Amino acid sequence: MGNDEVRALADRELADYLETERRAGGPAARELGAVEMRRRQRQRLAGGPAGPEVAEVRDLLVDGPAVTVPPIPARLYRPTLDPLPLVVYLHGGMWTIGGLDSHDRLCRRLALAARVAVLAVDYRLAPEHPWPAGPDDAAAAFRWAAEHSRELSGAAGPPAVAGDSSGGHLAALTCLRMRAEDAPLPAAQILAFPNTDLTLSRPSTRDKATGWGLTTDAVAWGVANFVADAARRADPRVSPLFAADLSGLPPAVVVTAEHDPLRDEGDEYAACLAAAGVRVRHRREPGMIHGFLTMDRLAPSAATAGDRFFADAAAILHG
Repeated sequence: MGNDEVRALADRELADYLETERRAGGPAARELGAVEMRRRQRQRLAGGPAGPEVAEVRDLLVDGPAVTVPPIPARLYRPTLDPLPLVVYLHGGMWTIGGLDSHDRLCRRLALAARVAVLAVDYRLAPEHPWPAGPDDAAAAFRWAAEHSRELSGAAGPPAVAGDSSGGHLAALTCLRMRAEDAPLPAAQILAFPNTDLTLSRPSTRDKATGWGLTTDAVAWGVANFVADAARRADPRVSPLFAADLSGLPPAVVVTAEHDPLRDEGDEYAACLAAAGVRVRHRREPGMIHGFLTMDRLAPSAATAGDRFFADAAAILHG
């Protein structure tokens, strides 16, 4: 990594991480395939340090979107047994990898820092379950959580939805679907470096295509797993940035990263929400890369950026 790139990053630890990844090399995601990517992720997670302690962690099952769909695994985190706002959390992973364990530490940190109960959802993954399975599961989990909010968090009312990367994409789609169905809306949408344009047509997909951790090629692989028909990717039911009308949606937190191929679509979605009259807290984290919410033990700057994100979530939910 060149000196200019090192200076562009928030701290030396992030630069060292990217340099280690570059030197390690190895096959790309599309060469490994989904099954091997998941195996390697489980291997990385095995035996790792536990996240911070919370008052309650409980695995449970959520009703699926149809009687033909098995119940959806979920995990509830409560930082205290006092009544608190509820957040339905949808993990990232290019719609293809990730799950309850990959985001366990993040959900514990969110629960503690934002003073919320968190219901993490293990939605179905592509390519075995392509679009619309993931959005269907996300919407079903939100509806179920809204019906059971008092027993989950001690507080009544609709939960918020949150997610990072592809999980942020599913959270945004959940808000649009609830509005289309004239159903109760989430209390808020809390989005970290979200996918919003699955056509991958924004400039940052070219400007930040390689060298910054997540590559545009890896995103394209995930998109192809999730929505094989390229003509469908501009449908607003797939790419929320293409929605003709964003008015009436829940207040939003949208945080992006400077050195991220998804940066521009997240920034543009925040701008479009604001232009439609939605209350938005938007920030582009300088010097940061995609996925920083799960990098708090790797780099002090990532931990601090995560703390700011959790503070934004707290402000919009407790304000």
